[in-house]
Amino acid sequence: MASLWLNSLPVPPSSHPRKPTETSLSSSLILDNNNNHSSLKPIVVSGDPPTFVSAPGRRILAVGDLHGDLKQARSALEMAGVLSSDGQDLWTGGETVLVQLGDILDRGEDEIAILSLLRSLDKQAKAKGGAVFQVNGNHETMNVEGDFRYVESGGFDECNDFLEYVNGSEYDWEETFTAWVDVSERWKKDRTLSKSWGPWNLLKRQKGVIARSILFRPGGLLARELARHSVVLKVNDWVFCHGGLLPHHVAYGIERINKEVSEWMRSHHENENTLKIPFIATRGYDSVVWNRLYSRDSPDLVDYQAKQINEILFHAGLDRKFEFKFDFQVCSILDETLQAIGAKAMVVGHTPQTIGVNCKYNCSIWRIDVGMSSGVLNSRPEVLEIIDNRARVIRCKRDRHSELQAAAYT
Repeated sequence: MASLWLNSLPVPPSSHPRKPTETSLSSSLILDNNNNHSSLKPIVVSGDPPTFVSAPGRRILAVGDLHGDLKQARSALEMAGVLSSDGQDLWTGGETVLVQLGDILDRGEDEIAILSLLRSLDKQAKAKGGAVFQVNGNHETMNVEGDFRYVESGGFDECNDFLEYVNGSEYDWEETFTAWVDVSERWKKDRTLSKSWGPWNLLKRQKGVIARSILFRPGGLLARELARHSVVLKVNDWVFCHGGLLPHHVAYGIERINKEVSEWMRSHHENENTLKIPFIATRGYDSVVWNRLYSRDSPDLVDYQAKQINEILFHAGLDRKFEFKFDFQVCSILDETLQAIGAKAMVVGHTPQTIGVNCKYNCSIWRIDVGMSSGVLNSRPEVLEIIDNRARVIRCKRDRHSELQAAAYT
């Protein structure tokens, strides 16, 4: 398999210290902007990577799958009021907490630029008493595994440009990485103007594939960047994950899951056979990043999906003949999961919702992937907003936002 061979390529030496900084959050990290004008208590983050977040009184925003579409990503963030509309990419969210639910990678050509933008916004948000968190999805874990089936040609080109840019930078990793969102637009324009055909184009594609493997393989620069992020994140009374959390995930330990995925992404092994891929989080239809139990309704299921859900119900000790009991049994699993983790509701992405962001099971599950990327459905951006445990959907300009669904949690 070509992807396995590519992940065995050596990382080119560099004279500059560019690896992402590793910080230990084994105890609690307090994000305090020392703003005496704020009446809110500081944000407290526990876990490495972040797993539990206490953000008293904060407005919480959740954004679904972005799949390499920088224009749509900016549109969603501007609409939600956390990104300036002047093209300067400034944080305007104050003490807001933003959570992005993964699948930034694949299907688009500005993947690294989006990662860069979110890292820059996180740094700015912390200075204002807010924070930006990312949750890894199945497309992040696939790329770390070397599975490039859903990468666009522009995605390979961006990797080639980015690796060249990093190797030529004289700044540290954070400054180099956060600047890419601006630099990439110029590189992209230059690349378009100098577009070539024939054998040179094929060679360029090969270079892009190699660059992507170097960047995303375990221990690579962007794999280590992804390792900073969780697979499961609990903010106040809300739990965020890409696919969906199940009771056996909670029993295994969400901090343990996050730690194992992070260590796998950070670790570099010359022999791929020594890599221990965290199966419970990243592999299988019932893993955290692949699970679709909560995001698909029974009439939408095809045979193989129904079989997969049967197995999930079986492992949960429920009746596998779910045709007439589907909603009841899924609701039962969801309730058990939320009680085990001490949450009031769960927010997931992963499965595009053609009707837009919506909730189910007494609004204890919110499905927020609307397929906004031009590589998916190119639908209008929508963002979930949570204030004082009340959730609503922002779906148009900020000063004219509409409330699609709302639910209060007591």
